[in-house]
Amino acid sequence: MLRTITIGTCISVQGTFVGNAADGKIIVSVGDKTFVGRPVVAASVAA
Repeated sequence: MLRTITIGTCISVQGTFVGNAADGKIIVSVGDKTFVGRPVVAASVAA
């Protein structure tokens, strides 16, 4: 499953979900690298 995370204030990374970190962050894998960051939540659609 693809997930998107933010690292810092300006950098986003999208990759394969690996797992959850103890502090609420998630881990994603892109190629041979792994990244840890805060998950991006889906935006709600206004009617």
